[in-house]
Amino acid sequence: MTATADVSMPLRHPDAPAPGTQIPSHYAFCFGCGVDHSTGLHLQVTAGEGLTLTAQFTVTEHHQGAPGLAHGGLLSAAFDESMGALNWLIHVPAVTGRLEIDFRRPVPVDRTLSITAKVTGRSGRKVFATAEGRLDSPDGPLAVTAAATFIAVGLEHFRSHGRPEDVAKAVANAKTRAVAREFEVNP
Repeated sequence: MTATADVSMPLRHPDAPAPGTQIPSHYAFCFGCGVDHSTGLHLQVTAGEGLTLTAQFTVTEHHQGAPGLAHGGLLSAAFDESMGALNWLIHVPAVTGRLEIDFRRPVPVDRTLSITAKVTGRSGRKVFATAEGRLDSPDGPLAVTAAATFIAVGLEHFRSHGRPEDVAKAVANAKTRAVAREFEVNP
């Protein structure tokens, strides 16, 4: 990722999820973190210290590209979702502007990818992040590395570009969840 000269480290928001707590899904039907998506990744994301988090994703038969191996685009989605969840820690709703993935080794079906991600800086509306994924444990063999740039947006972005019934459903769902949030996170 190429960053501008005015990059600084944002502060963890005082109302960010506490270290060790699960970061909730931002939308129940999200392919990455949604609990109601039948064949989604069902990514489990946990807030870490500072501006870090961990995530777990188990590759199933629904996630194959080559026989018995995770699809590369699907792994990219897991990293996009993991790094996107970092925005919960700084309370900045954002969308992906750029995503870079390096595949270091295959990720087989029935294996778990342990992802660690961190915010590496912010410049204006841009939030920069990196992540790495290891097989079966946070200390397992390195399988994937990634870097991303997210662009801060408001709810109007989704109202202008998303399918209206889905945006309304997401907003209504966010209001009824047990997790209170005083800021927008991709609805």
